[in-house]
Amino acid sequence: MSKSSPRRPFGRNTGTVTVIEAKIHRSSARNARLAFILTAVIVGLLSAVVAASYIHPILAVFVGALIGVPTGGLVWVLVRIWPVLRLLWWWTPEIGLTTLLGSGWVQLANHTPTLVTLLVVALVVGVPAAIPASRRQVIAWTWCLVVRHRLRVCFAQFIIANQSGSLPLILWARPTPVGERVWVYLRPGLSMADLEGRLDRIAVACHAATALIERASDGNAAYLRFDIKRREVLTAQVNSPLVDVIHPDTPTADRPMPVIPTALDLPDVDAPTITLPAQTKKPATTANGSKPAASSAPDAEDVSDWI
Repeated sequence: MSKSSPRRPFGRNTGTVTVIEAKIHRSSARNARLAFILTAVIVGLLSAVVAASYIHPILAVFVGALIGVPTGGLVWVLVRIWPVLRLLWWWTPEIGLTTLLGSGWVQLANHTPTLVTLLVVALVVGVPAAIPASRRQVIAWTWCLVVRHRLRVCFAQFIIANQSGSLPLILWARPTPVGERVWVYLRPGLSMADLEGRLDRIAVACHAATALIERASDGNAAYLRFDIKRREVLTAQVNSPLVDVIHPDTPTADRPMPVIPTALDLPDVDAPTITLPAQTKKPATTANGSKPAASSAPDAEDVSDWI
């Protein structure tokens, strides 16, 4: 009798954390094998051809194998660890900043007394937080780090919804007066047209007001630029510079106030009289085909006009 496995909440093992997905792991292994074979064969053949002009062809084959196999192994390693390198690239700013702060703290704690260490830390943290300009810069660069990871989450969800595609490369980000600007290099599976219909979801994921997207290069459709907007900077009242151009001693000119009509009567309108030319009317026929008799009175109304 087989022993049943313990029930897992939500169908996942809560004791492990997936860093590299199984699908990506298998794909990188397959690509690494193909890259090793192609690189070893191509480099080995080229090396053997070049070596054959200097040494015996049989020896040239061994020389090509000695050069092609290590080169293919190097390419295999690079392709195999590419998912890890990409993950490290996403976390490069955080890793560098944490390493810098950690090493600085260790050096400061080892070479200064405790009171001096606490004083230096208070100055390093408190002064930028107290000055409004530096505090805004710190907050702006912090949002740049946050937006990079929020965009990565959006791209992962879009790829899951499309059931195909690869995560794009999120290159770098910098603050702008209204938010952040991020440069992204798309990979097969996503396009600018796909992302334009999902800008509202990107804005929600980035905790922003709106999000815009445009091409960063005219010759490459995969190189895009995202503008994440959190605030509107065109709300302040700006005084007109024309006031400073006018000389203060310039006399003021009195202009008569025009009479604004409050009511308008039709007889007061001077409209030209238009006279329409007289038109000759053809006599209408009766039901039996005979023409009606003309009216003896010159001012009599022609009844046929109303029939």
